[in-house]
Amino acid sequence: MQNELTKKKCVPCEGGVPRLDAAQVAVLLAQVSGWQAVEDNRKLHKRFVFDDFRGAMAFVTKMALVAEAEGHHPDFTVRYSVVDVTVYTHAIGGLSENDFILAAKVDGL
Repeated sequence: MQNELTKKKCVPCEGGVPRLDAAQVAVLLAQVSGWQAVEDNRKLHKRFVFDDFRGAMAFVTKMALVAEAEGHHPDFTVRYSVVDVTVYTHAIGGLSENDFILAAKVDGL
């Protein structure tokens, strides 16, 4: 079953909109697998583990293409076979629906 979030497109955000509150975060968090709301519900985080460095880097390359297509870019760290991904809307210093859309699309990789 395709996640409804994957059917959406990130909308450019230059600020001026409120970040999601805890109740909104909880509803959207239930729609993405394995992601955690961290830093007082201001960021999403997920750890991806691969067999080796090559697998991790292939994932990062695919994620970069999705991020560019959405115009919404995650923060990530690679440590050999582990990729930690953090997503939030920098312009509002917290979470927006865009973050959950990107998270769902990254999960689809």
